[in-house]
Amino acid sequence: MTVTSFATQGVLFQSDTDELKNVLQYAFVGQEGLIGDLLTALLAGGHVLLEGLPGLGKTHLAKAIAAGMGLELSRIQCTPDLMPSDITGSEILVHDEARRQHLEFRPGPVFAPMVLVDEINRATPKTQAALLEAMQEGQVTYAGTRYPLPRPFWLLATQNPIELEGTYPLPEAQLDRFLFKLVVDFPTAEALATLVDRSLDDEPADHIRPLFSAERLDEMMALVREVVIAEPLKRAAVALVLATHGDRPGGSPLAGAHFRYGASPRGLQSLLRAARVRALMAGRGHIALEDIEAAALPALRHRVLLNMESEMDGIDADVVLGEIVQAWRKEH
Repeated sequence: MTVTSFATQGVLFQSDTDELKNVLQYAFVGQEGLIGDLLTALLAGGHVLLEGLPGLGKTHLAKAIAAGMGLELSRIQCTPDLMPSDITGSEILVHDEARRQHLEFRPGPVFAPMVLVDEINRATPKTQAALLEAMQEGQVTYAGTRYPLPRPFWLLATQNPIELEGTYPLPEAQLDRFLFKLVVDFPTAEALATLVDRSLDDEPADHIRPLFSAERLDEMMALVREVVIAEPLKRAAVALVLATHGDRPGGSPLAGAHFRYGASPRGLQSLLRAARVRALMAGRGHIALEDIEAAALPALRHRVLLNMESEMDGIDADVVLGEIVQAWRKEH
């Protein structure tokens, strides 16, 4: 792609994402930062874990973004008795025109471009594990046969951070499959008042028209991969990930005091993939330090693990990680 062509496509990318942000901000009031982060993760080709209290509109946000992007949304409500086949699909016995019997695979709700897995921590580990192949490989394997999922494929999962009874916390291996973990904060008083005006008797997400075609989404995601990552920025991102490992060269003393495990190599990939999207949204064809900084917390917060002492002392991993990011920024 020529420089002129890339610049033109970059302007269109910025215009399209700004339009979608405006539509979503009207439907989902008072969460501008959350909407920007969610779009960043999706356009980077990643899955998202949304954490927040009940009633904050996580499902409504998923419906709104699927409608705006012109995608079919499939919803899975997790319960302890949900089975893996309830998600992936199963084989059933059917009869053909000659009245012969044979087994036929019927796809489950995971076979959609965008899948909302509501309250994922209410599903059992066996059912949670059924999502791993779909998230990582974009396919489902049943009875030895592989069934590809739609392209693109995004999974949005929600969880409630305060209810522990009857829940199964996601293991670190599965958490690492999410590009971003986003926290849905409680809206301000002004946002609540606006919310009442717009959604008391209606759901704004039901009236959002598709802004993109499937072809346009492919073009936008392909353009993201063209964003330049200069060698010094690549090294800076590596330094940030290493700073979360207190037992390694370049590790932060804060990480050594509070973290049992630091961010994984997949966290580095997520950080840079998200930074490329942030750069394009800002009208640049190359990433900058501020793009890495903006993506750091959502890309790394679920990839670090507090040690036992810090957990017992009520230390917030986000606070520690935020201080590590600030120290890193001063050095770079």
